[in-house]
Amino acid sequence: MGAIHQLVAGFSRGDAISNECIKLRALFRSWGRNGEIFCELKRILPELRREARDLETAPSVCQADDIVLLHLSIGSPANELFPRLPGRKCLLYHNITPPEYFRLIEPRIARDLELGREQARRLAGVAAVNLADSRFNAEELKSMGYLDPIGVFPLALDFDQLAEPPDRGVLRAMSDGRVNILFVGRGAPNKRIEDVLTAFAFFQRHVEPHSRLIHVGSYAGTERYRYLLSSMARDMRVETLLFTGAVPQAALNAYYRSAHVFLCLSAHEGFCIPLIESMFHGVPVLATRAGAMPETLNGAGVLVNERRFEYIAEMMGHLARPGPFREQVLARQHARLEQFMRRNVEAELRAFLAPLL
Repeated sequence: MGAIHQLVAGFSRGDAISNECIKLRALFRSWGRNGEIFCELKRILPELRREARDLETAPSVCQADDIVLLHLSIGSPANELFPRLPGRKCLLYHNITPPEYFRLIEPRIARDLELGREQARRLAGVAAVNLADSRFNAEELKSMGYLDPIGVFPLALDFDQLAEPPDRGVLRAMSDGRVNILFVGRGAPNKRIEDVLTAFAFFQRHVEPHSRLIHVGSYAGTERYRYLLSSMARDMRVETLLFTGAVPQAALNAYYRSAHVFLCLSAHEGFCIPLIESMFHGVPVLATRAGAMPETLNGAGVLVNERRFEYIAEMMGHLARPGPFREQVLARQHARLEQFMRRNVEAELRAFLAPLL
């Protein structure tokens, strides 16, 4: 049988799309269809170069009876190469953040996002099978000229990683009696971390002074945004603010375990995996009604309709305190989590790829 290869714009540890590539490769190999993950060599972390191959080698590896799956998420040479490769084609859209969020903070990233959207429009009609990891993303593909049917294939999560033992040192440090408000995600302007800071400033000043804000996520490439947030925090006199950067899985699990509320005030999300991770760790979620987040939550958590920070701070207090309201929110989240955990990813993928297999 032909192989099933995957193309990706970047390949790194802890990245949701990279993790999905590894999970899908194992699944494809269990079907007897060996395949490789291809990425620009400079976009593969050195310690992962046994897991992924240089994109330039793809034309010599892919054959006419293979299947090639493109993970589309940003401007990349992988998107240009995809139509030229032999084999049957499948495209999986993970969302490309609108570039206007980055123009003032990091113009280079904005250009990559603009290129990605241009490439995405040009790829309409190239693949025999088009998928998106949310209905929100499927609608974006339609707006770029893609025709139905567009399948919705939510991100394939590795729950075994979330169940790994938490870092004991982090747990001890975070278990000092403070109320921990957590956000997990890239340090990117579309995440509106300045709004998270503002809401937390209200919370710390008026609701729970003995509290801490934790942001787990990398600011690589958006260092100016990080400096802006630090300046804002000083101006608002926010205390006990922790920017951890990227952390290993054990530390991430510990931050989730020690969190009292997960706060996400992002303006644009194509899926938002940390919502599911929060549910897994039993952390109540407070998130904006934006992008795919209402779809991902599907009735779980608490959604914010307006950026009224005093109200958001008050709701954070209700969610952080033990009681019937918190328990009801956690019960709805647990039911939503079970839906994800009961998914038969293999059956879903076989059904979507049936025209190519």
